Amino acid sequence: MRIAITGSSGMVGSALRPRFEAAGHEIQPLRHGDDSNPDAAWNPATGWIRDGALEGVDVVLHLAGASIGDGRWSAAYKEEMRSSRIDGARLLVETIRGMTERPKAFVTSSAVGFYGDRGEERLTEESSRGAGFLADLVVDWEAEAARAEELGLRVAMVRSGVVPRSLLPQLITPFKFGLGGKIGSGNQYFPWVGLEDLVRIYEHAVLDDAISGPINAVGPQEITNAGFTKDLGSAISRPTVFPLPGFMLKLIMGGEKAEETGLVSQRVVPQRLTEAGWEFTATTLAEALPAELAAL
Repeated sequence: MRIAITGSSGMVGSALRPRFEAAGHEIQPLRHGDDSNPDAAWNPATGWIRDGALEGVDVVLHLAGASIGDGRWSAAYKEEMRSSRIDGARLLVETIRGMTERPKAFVTSSAVGFYGDRGEERLTEESSRGAGFLADLVVDWEAEAARAEELGLRVAMVRSGVVPRSLLPQLITPFKFGLGGKIGSGNQYFPWVGLEDLVRIYEHAVLDDAISGPINAVGPQEITNAGFTKDLGSAISRPTVFPLPGFMLKLIMGGEKAEETGLVSQRVVPQRLTEAGWEFTATTLAEALPAELAAL
């Protein structure tokens, strides 16, 4: 199978590519740039994609997108987050529309941000969308990807939870000095997923022709921020007695970003995976943390 991947140098893409190649699949990375760079294949911001970039491809895997966690959410950066995902999906689908021999499937990364802040509500793939910037972003992102269905492609959206590995570089120093603690009330649900399981879920979405629509890529354990804090402290043998009040997080991150990331409660469950008999590598956050910490 020939698989075109955007964002192939990111955390997920870097882990996926060698696994696909080891299984005998051919990878065609779509590197970001412009036509003056012979190694570049596309630039969603300008609407450019190299002629033939998707020729002979069986599956398009769209992983590219500006990081949600980096920096403050200025108006310019929020537009970059939208453009890198939505304009990217649109460019790929429109390119496929003009092809005679089209790929068979379009798999896109997505996020549990779709559900917004929902408190104690258990959220499955059947749950309604939420409110807020991230919910709007994910809804529009998935809508652009879904347009590939009109062209006869199988479309799957991997709604990823938070990979602890992406948070640990910012958390590990204060936690090692015993300065870690819950955020806000600590009662907000934390939808986590270990990187190994997330990569396996993407493999599943790419290779299994029966998979379409949204997939909640989260671990099976429903845990709160206080539970995450406790497990991380235990994993590194440090106390976690210094809570970070919500107002402080808003001062550090900016109010909107703090409310939609650190203070949001999303009790997301992997219903479709569970119903399919999926076996997780790590069934609890405590089981996932050693591998996540070892990667630092």
